[in-house]
Amino acid sequence: MPLRQKTALITGGGRGIGKGVAQELAREGVRIAISYRMNKTAAQNTLRQLQAHGAECFAVEADATNPEKVQFLIDKVLERFGRLDILVNNVGEFNWKPVAETSLQEWEEVIASNLFSVFYASKAALPAMRQQHWGRIINLGAVGAERGFGQGTISAYAAAKAAVVSFSRSLAIEEAKHGITVNVINPSNIDERELTAEEARRIRDARSPIGRPPSSEDVAAAVKFFASDSADYITGQVINVTGGWML
Repeated sequence: MPLRQKTALITGGGRGIGKGVAQELAREGVRIAISYRMNKTAAQNTLRQLQAHGAECFAVEADATNPEKVQFLIDKVLERFGRLDILVNNVGEFNWKPVAETSLQEWEEVIASNLFSVFYASKAALPAMRQQHWGRIINLGAVGAERGFGQGTISAYAAAKAAVVSFSRSLAIEEAKHGITVNVINPSNIDERELTAEEARRIRDARSPIGRPPSSEDVAAAVKFFASDSADYITGQVINVTGGWML
């Protein structure tokens, strides 16, 4: 297990994609920290599942859109584990509103959740990763984000995710000399039922050329690849985990 005893922080790791990523990395022997903002119950349930399989893990309440809270989160990870190897920026709020109906507050909240959170956590993680000359920053985008996609009613979300791709590529160039890679995973819409890949294979989804809906396990597999030594020479890249949707 090449990733054994590495340490990962997954923001918003209590449910959905974040939970799936935490489970996958824990299976590889990675020590896990997850953050949550409000849903403490979900975070505790995820911890119990990870601990039942022998994972070393803990959770921290932290608003990923608050730079002071993010620094507190990173400090807690370093205090507990002594290092931070893998950062998965998974937090990202979403809403369905056209621009004319989007309030300034709603715009700022979506941008902060999807873009500012990535900047805050990445910046806070860099000193520790630079010191160990090894780090993996893996950011969650959205389908078509690398193309600057547009779709009615999701302008703030689309703009933020496109910016995440650009930010990630810039950061990848800056940090390559420090042994830190930065990559993006663009998932398609993950089923709220938190399906396993096995369960997803039994369901028909006409939107996907592969013919089934995505699962958090599909995204987690891509995270595991980017975190591994097999991806040591890959940085500034985008993987679309979409089953061929919107190619």
